Amino acid sequence: MEIGVRRAEEKDVDRIVALLKVIANEHHKGRPDLFREGRKKYTASEVRDILHEEDRAVFVAVDDNDYVLGYLFCYIIDQRTSSLFKNFKTLYIDDLCIDEKFRNTGIGKRLFAHSVQFAREYGCYNIELNVWSFNERAIEFYKKLGMEIQCFKMEYRL
Repeated sequence: MEIGVRRAEEKDVDRIVALLKVIANEHHKGRPDLFREGRKKYTASEVRDILHEEDRAVFVAVDDNDYVLGYLFCYIIDQRTSSLFKNFKTLYIDDLCIDEKFRNTGIGKRLFAHSVQFAREYGCYNIELNVWSFNERAIEFYKKLGMEIQCFKMEYRL
């Protein structure tokens, strides 16, 4: 099976929304105190809108039949608006999901590599993302890609 990576299109929205439900359920299982059951990050309408935003991109990994196996949402953050940081651009990976049946096949690496290329084309200094501490599989995946911990977000539960 050949895997391709391309920008998402309108025809991909329903499949992306189905995968958004998968990742939302995983977050609910990991932190049911924070994540609502049966919800997803974006609606179909919101995904369609995101596809047309200039500073955002959605990439999909597809098989020979153009079936979406995974996605990566990202957007560019321009740090020039900060008085604290030097001037630079960051590509922020907002969401990444691979169909459970196709995990550990290199699809996530392909999507990430595509985002690296995209970030370079836009003159970004770095790529950032957030990952929940319960998601050890994702943490290991990102470390294998060469990502490093930049900072810690901590909480005190009441």
